[in-house]
Amino acid sequence: MNNTSTQEIINLNEAQKQYFNTGATLNVRFRKQMLKQLLAAIEKWEQKICDALWIDLHKSYEEAFLTEISIVKAEIKIHLKKVDCWAKRQKVSTPLKLFPSRSYITKEPLGNALIIAPWNYPVQLLLNPLVGAISSGCTAMLKPSPYVPNVSKVIEDMISETFNNEYVAVVQGNRDVNTALLEQRWDIIFFTGSPSLAKKVMTAAAQNLTPVVLELGGKSPCVIDRSANIKITARRLAWGKTLNSGQTCIAPDYILIHKDVKDEFVKAFAQEVKNLHGEDVKADKHYVRIVNDRAFERVSEYIKSEKVLYGGECDASTRYIAPTLLENPALDSPVMTEEIFGPVFPIITLYDNDSIVDSATAFITSREKPLALYYFGNEKDGWKLFNKTSSGGGCINDVIMHIANEHIPFGGVGNSGMGRYHGKESFDAFSHTRSVISTGTWIDLPFRYMPYKMFNLVKKIL
Repeated sequence: MNNTSTQEIINLNEAQKQYFNTGATLNVRFRKQMLKQLLAAIEKWEQKICDALWIDLHKSYEEAFLTEISIVKAEIKIHLKKVDCWAKRQKVSTPLKLFPSRSYITKEPLGNALIIAPWNYPVQLLLNPLVGAISSGCTAMLKPSPYVPNVSKVIEDMISETFNNEYVAVVQGNRDVNTALLEQRWDIIFFTGSPSLAKKVMTAAAQNLTPVVLELGGKSPCVIDRSANIKITARRLAWGKTLNSGQTCIAPDYILIHKDVKDEFVKAFAQEVKNLHGEDVKADKHYVRIVNDRAFERVSEYIKSEKVLYGGECDASTRYIAPTLLENPALDSPVMTEEIFGPVFPIITLYDNDSIVDSATAFITSREKPLALYYFGNEKDGWKLFNKTSSGGGCINDVIMHIANEHIPFGGVGNSGMGRYHGKESFDAFSHTRSVISTGTWIDLPFRYMPYKMFNLVKKIL
């Protein structure tokens, strides 16, 4: 796939600025029509999108629909239902000291948006932010990942058929294209990717004081307490860790487990992997492959240097890595300091007599804030863990599922990101919240003017 030239990027950026300045995107009816066009396009192009996901990632139609298509469609539908309310001018209370004024909060689009998406969920993580941009009244430049070229080309074709490029456009290419994009001036940059690349995005954005939303990743811990239902825990973790072959920003990254349930969990996990993917996991059409050779080499290297409790099989020719459990790796080893982004699961055993909440809390808070936190066990202890730690989001007795609810925000904190989206939060992410005071002229009280003759009375009121 050819890189979009820097000159074309400059031209598109200028065309979108001019189009936004016409005011065409401000009308809410226009925004809703564009959302409907996007929804219709996704339905029309669904099979081509899913075929491309199969070619690039070996992602089955079922998984593609559940983790990509359905999430974007649900996002569009809630925006269509709610955008009139979200965009409406809101009257708020006004203190007596401002009499005879009225106070309002309005929402205005930030303007020209740049959206840069990763390869792991290349449809959802590109189009979901686009929904927020359209809903709020922005224009958008979309940059999909070059690591999934077939998906990126289908998305480009779909977008070019659906929208004028002065409104929504797709540019393609490697990190040189990212550099060219970041040299332009935008009104908001929405980036999903690694913390290391996010620092470059934020540095570039700082040159123009451009606001950013950074959706990153990190090592999301999973705590399995002695009170956990081990069979259900193993089933949900086997699903969460093998979904997209672990290439999920909110995949459980490592396990902190109570000594009393460790052996039972290892056996149950192995059984649940078989229940999900069959005796031959490699032959299962629902088991995704590692995205490229470089990623395969990185993830498989974790297995070579640690003790394997379960799994461990790798096939470089097909980029297959089996679901794998590693036993108590060194805490400063690569597998415990780098985001794994694969189906490899380190297990750290904790030796508390009762609940491991306190030990897990100390472990988690000694490291960077994760994008997600998962706890399996008594719900009361789960809330205790959440109250003592910080993460972008999380689940008690489940994994991943918080991203599937468009009614709650999704985002990171600290090293795992900043800003949030989904539902109203997406609308707000691409909007400026504007405060307006409207003051009547039928009376003009003198107390605010120099020389402040009524100061003592005003002082009492204030």
